[in-house]
Amino acid sequence: MSKKEEKKGVNPELEKFLNDLMRKAKSDPDMSLTDKMRIADRVLKLEQLKQKFVDDEFGSGFHDD
Repeated sequence: MSKKEEKKGVNPELEKFLNDLMRKAKSDPDMSLTDKMRIADRVLKLEQLKQKFVDDEFGSGFHDD
């Protein structure tokens, strides 16, 4: 498979890892709030990336003449 033919999207293993990590962080009373928020930020960033893959027109308005 060439680079142009590569599947767009998020690696499912990465998505599963972050979801599991978020689930553990929410239930861990010993984890600091800062660490929990860092994990939440990564999960939110992943969601943003997934939305970009779904919407092919994302950011296309910047190229209008």
